[in-house]
Amino acid sequence: MTRIRVLGCSGGIGDGQHTTSFLVDGDVLIDAGSGVMTLSRTEMRGIDHVLALPLLDDSVGEERSVPLVVHALPAVIAALKQHLFNNQLWPFFADTER
Repeated sequence: MTRIRVLGCSGGIGDGQHTTSFLVDGDVLIDAGSGVMTLSRTEMRGIDHVLALPLLDDSVGEERSVPLVVHALPAVIAALKQHLFNNQLWPFFADTER
């Protein structure tokens, strides 16, 4: 049985509200908006698949025994490499050995 935990569904932030985010079976984070902030560090270490990679990796990346997996269309991966994981905003983690 699949378990889905709604971490946020408000479409905005403030007053305890978080943007859309779902935790599936404790290890898949879908549409990892600000709801990821509701997870404990222990829960973060259990995530295997995630969209909010920079924040999650920055928080617990060195504590994980296996790398995170990012699922996205090739155009999205290219945009992430160019605009986010560009070694200016965030390191390009795929080049990093832990």
